[in-house]
Amino acid sequence: MEYFNQILKKQCDRKNNSLCIGLDVDNKKLENTSIEYMKSYIFDIIDATITLCPIYKINFAFYERLGTKGFEILELISNHIGGNAIKIADAKRGDIGNSSKYYAEAILDNLNFDAITVSPYMGEDSISPFIENSSKGVFILCLTSNNGSKDFQSKIINGLELYKHVAKFSLKLNKNNNIGLVVGATKTDQMLDLKEISGELPWLMPGVGFQGGDLEESIRIGSKNNSIAIINVSRGILNYKNGTIEDINEAANYYTKQIRQYL
Repeated sequence: MEYFNQILKKQCDRKNNSLCIGLDVDNKKLENTSIEYMKSYIFDIIDATITLCPIYKINFAFYERLGTKGFEILELISNHIGGNAIKIADAKRGDIGNSSKYYAEAILDNLNFDAITVSPYMGEDSISPFIENSSKGVFILCLTSNNGSKDFQSKIINGLELYKHVAKFSLKLNKNNNIGLVVGATKTDQMLDLKEISGELPWLMPGVGFQGGDLEESIRIGSKNNSIAIINVSRGILNYKNGTIEDINEAANYYTKQIRQYL
């Protein structure tokens, strides 16, 4: 069995790309708000970008709010992508070990996602169930791009910012080579120090596009130490021009060209 981080690297190498498209689709903003239309629209996005895109990130909030229909779409998305790209469940789970075990079973086994985002706040036992299967990945929230990240992540504990403690903790847990970090592309001032700590852990990097993250710096720093800088773009692709499938394909091609020149 291959380790997740090896599988991730193979997908990125195969498509010569580290673009991650965020499928954060709000049906209330579509021309047809029906759930059936939302489902077909998402499938069309995938079909139009799958030859370019090695990774998709699915933010569960956009689907969970729809109840049982939303969970049905999550399962269908996972099946539709299949093994043609990495499927990251952006679910941000983090609970006591027994609960995490069932979250891992639900999302990584039953829904068959390849990886999941988790919060480190409750410690090792809340993360361990997600990393038992070495072929499944975990991206631990470390240095995020939202404005409120400074409320806790920059607090100094024993001479180090909390996010650096998270990186050291994640590196220690990476015995199955299936852990990565979520690092906001807007955090260029902190990236170099963080990369020294995080070693070869891949970074999932939201914040390019609408949030103004620096694409070149994100790739240059994030890919140091033979690592992978996964560039996540959601609104910058989904909301490009009129948000038609042709527009989305054009935006995906644009970001692909930008990424390839810095890889």
